[in-house]
Amino acid sequence: MGKSSKDKRDAYYRLAKEEGWRARSAYKLLQLDEEFNLFDGVTRVVDLCAAPGSWSQVLSRVLIKGEKFGRAGWQEKSATTREYVLGSKGKPTEQEMEKLDVKEVHQSLEEEMAKPKVTLAPSKPQADVRIVAIDLQPMSPLDGVTTLRADITHPTTVPLMLRALDPSTYTPHNPTTPVDLVISDGAPDVTGLHDLDIYVQSQLLWAALNLALCVLKPGGKFVAKIFRGKDVDLLFAQLRSVFGRVRVAKPRSSRASSIEAFVVCEGFCPPVGFEASLDRPLGAGTMLPRVPSTSDTSSKVTRTVRADGCIELDLGSSSSESEDEEEEEGGKRWIAPFLACGDLSAYDSDATYRLPKDRVSLDPVQPPTAPPYRRALEMRKLAGGAYGKTKMK
Repeated sequence: MGKSSKDKRDAYYRLAKEEGWRARSAYKLLQLDEEFNLFDGVTRVVDLCAAPGSWSQVLSRVLIKGEKFGRAGWQEKSATTREYVLGSKGKPTEQEMEKLDVKEVHQSLEEEMAKPKVTLAPSKPQADVRIVAIDLQPMSPLDGVTTLRADITHPTTVPLMLRALDPSTYTPHNPTTPVDLVISDGAPDVTGLHDLDIYVQSQLLWAALNLALCVLKPGGKFVAKIFRGKDVDLLFAQLRSVFGRVRVAKPRSSRASSIEAFVVCEGFCPPVGFEASLDRPLGAGTMLPRVPSTSDTSSKVTRTVRADGCIELDLGSSSSESEDEEEEEGGKRWIAPFLACGDLSAYDSDATYRLPKDRVSLDPVQPPTAPPYRRALEMRKLAGGAYGKTKMK
C-alpha cells in the first residue's frame, strides 16, 4: 500500500503531516480538550507512554507556546477578519473598498467555517509550565518537554518524575503531589483477539492510574485510553472511587471501527487514609473503605440516573453470600456518560476522500526512533535479502 492510498483512507494521517504533528493521535487530545477544557489552569502535566510524542507536542504548543487550535483558533481568526471587514480597526480607504468584495469575504468566511482543518492563532502562554513525558522507547526532544526513558510500573520512576517537574524544590524525604493533569495514550500491540487486547489494555491503564494516584494533587485530572468491553462498568466504578467525575469520550478522529475510547476523570479525591504507592499498587491487597449502602439488599437490580449523568446500578446481594464476599464484590457499579468529541464538520476518520491531481505525499514529521521492525530488517539484510527480496544465486 503506497502513501497516496493511505492519505486517501485516513484524512487525519494526511493532516498530521501537513500541520507538523508527529502522529494523527494529536487530534484526539485536541478534540478532548475542546470538549472538556482539559488545559484550563494546568501548569504541571505528565504524559505517560508518550512516544512518538504527539500528545507532548500538543502540550508544548498549547501550554508553552500559547497556540490555539480547533474552534477556538477559528473563532479568533474569524473575529479578526470580521473586525477588519466591519471597519472596527479604522475605516478602510476608497482604494481598499474597491479591492474588497463583500461577496468574496463572506464566501471566504464560509469556506473557513466548512474547513475541518485545525487552525491556530497565537495567544498568551501560561507561566511556569512543566511537562514531563515518560516512555520505555526513546523519544525525540520537544521544546519545553522533559523526556524520561523509564518504566511507569517501577517505584523509582516517581521520584525521577517529581525531580524533573520541580528540580529546585524537590526533596526525597518530603515528596509533594504537584501534578495537575496526567494523560496516557498507551496501548498494547493488538492481537485481534478482543478479550485479550481488552485485558492487556486494562493492565496498562491500571499501571498508569497507580502512578497518577502518587502524583496528582487534589482536584487533578486523569485522561487515559481504554478498550470498551462487556465489564467496562467495573472499571468505571473503580475510577469513580478516587475521582469525583468520570466520563468516557470518543473523539471524531478515532475510527468508529476501533474499540478504543478515552476515560476522562476529574476532581481527584482519594478516600480518607488512602496512601498511594507503586510498592503496593491499588488492587494488590489494597482495600478502599466501602461506603455503607442504605438500599435494599434483595437480588433485584435497580437503575438510577445520578445528577452528574452517571447511571448507578445497584446489583444487590443474596442472603446466602458471606460478609467477606459482600465486601469483596460490592453492591454498586457506575456506567459513565459516553460523549462524542469533535466538530461534526471535521473529517470522518473512517471515510475516504478524493485527493487533487497535484497532490504531493509528504513524509512523516518524525520517523520512529526505535521501531520494533528495525532489528528484523537488519537481520534480513545480513541474510542476503532486502525489502522483501531474496538474493539471486
